[in-house]
Amino acid sequence: MSHFNLIDEAWIPVRYPDGRYGELSLRDTLLNATNLATIEDPSPLVTAALHRLLLAVLYRALEGPTDFEQAEDLFLEGFSNDKINRYLDQWHGRFDLFDEAYPFFQIPNYSPKADKKGNREWRSWSALAAEHNADNAKVLFDHLQVSAAGSIPASQAARWLLACQTFALGGGNSDFCYTKSALSATAVMVLPLGNNLNDTLCLSLVPESQEVWQQDLPIWERSPDTVEALKKGPKQPVGGIAELYTWRTRSIRLNPSEGSVVGEIAFASGVACKTEGFTDPLLSYRIDEKKGRLPLQFRPRGLWRDFDSLLPGDGGHAPQVIHHAVRLTSSDQHRFPQAVTVLGQANNKAKIDFWRMERFVLPAALAGRGDVRRIVRTSLDTAETTQKSLWAACATYASNLISRGERDPDKKTVRQMVEQLPAVPHYWATLEVRFRNLLRDFTLQREEDDIHHDWLVAVRDALQAAWDHHVATLSTGNAWALRALAKAETPIQKKLRELNQAIIELAPPKEDL
Repeated sequence: MSHFNLIDEAWIPVRYPDGRYGELSLRDTLLNATNLATIEDPSPLVTAALHRLLLAVLYRALEGPTDFEQAEDLFLEGFSNDKINRYLDQWHGRFDLFDEAYPFFQIPNYSPKADKKGNREWRSWSALAAEHNADNAKVLFDHLQVSAAGSIPASQAARWLLACQTFALGGGNSDFCYTKSALSATAVMVLPLGNNLNDTLCLSLVPESQEVWQQDLPIWERSPDTVEALKKGPKQPVGGIAELYTWRTRSIRLNPSEGSVVGEIAFASGVACKTEGFTDPLLSYRIDEKKGRLPLQFRPRGLWRDFDSLLPGDGGHAPQVIHHAVRLTSSDQHRFPQAVTVLGQANNKAKIDFWRMERFVLPAALAGRGDVRRIVRTSLDTAETTQKSLWAACATYASNLISRGERDPDKKTVRQMVEQLPAVPHYWATLEVRFRNLLRDFTLQREEDDIHHDWLVAVRDALQAAWDHHVATLSTGNAWALRALAKAETPIQKKLRELNQAIIELAPPKEDL
């Protein structure tokens, strides 16, 4: 019989401070966290899921934190290796990927249903991986044939097993019931990054009360669900953070071959989750007028344009891990988060549009002032307002070019043409670089007027550069294009004058010689 115990075998991809990469076991990763830079997998979904697993283990092994004082002690004194070792030894058998009675994160004795000829309908391992799952994502350069996918090593199967449970999209019948999406399937997942992996994990160990911790059981501390129960489509409330981070979104059973490789799996619906009143510490939220509180999601336009949603401030919908990280490092600014990583995927119904990982500098000013979110939001609003002038100019150009002075063009046709012009994408691409500089320079020493001044200069320059780029693409255009261009410049010139005036008013006074 095959065995692959996640506590002992190397399977977690890590990066060392000197840039080297390697794979470690669950035990070695936790015990050597201070000597590791980060966890890094080519898949953002795997990276996020691995962090959630490690946090779930730490919540149980360290018996908390159940309040901020305990969290601060862990941050200052470090994790107890004795506690981690005792816990992993206690639950060692539950982390075997191929155990007969308790296969890790799987359903024992689950085989797929048989077809009319009595053959079991095993699925390819590729159903676990968003990168290779033809059901809801077909990647341009992915030439994998699902019907002949071969096998993968147990280490890879373990990583994709976790990612699937965290990010599975619903939308289809299974052996049991209709599949539903994971609660975090399309949410922006946030991780504050510390000086090393130990700090990164500490910054995300948001305290939960003693009462919650006592009933907060991860998947390996629970008896496996039975096939009979899963066929009824169960729905259960979440008991705590560790349980949430290891929720059984799908019922899976790996079918190993000789040599501990996986080629086939059984795959069906899991347990639906009730989260009324419960907040995922790694997620940011927004309020929808009709649907209430919803997790922040990736959009094609880029998360940086909603970056204020990740920062503490009015409303209290920023990720709890950011609140916790800022508070935790108030006593040691040298351990303030180096950056914040956001990970996740975007979907169109049951189809994946893209998955993404982005990294931003976390403004150092968060350590001592409460207006950072407001200032960032004001800056982003300025950029949005300026973009409207650019859009108006492009729309005027498109309208005049299409109509040639003879008719009013259809608004849809005008919009489609504007969307094909390079001006607006050029504006946002230029401004994103300047926004990242703003975050880097946003320290306790900077005055708000200075920040606003520099940002207005960045916005003005981006607007001018975008329009100049648009003009340059038409330098050899026909007479109609040049005439339409001349008529379209008015919104641009007006906005540039407004920005220049605001920049002058905010400019620091010149010192007398």
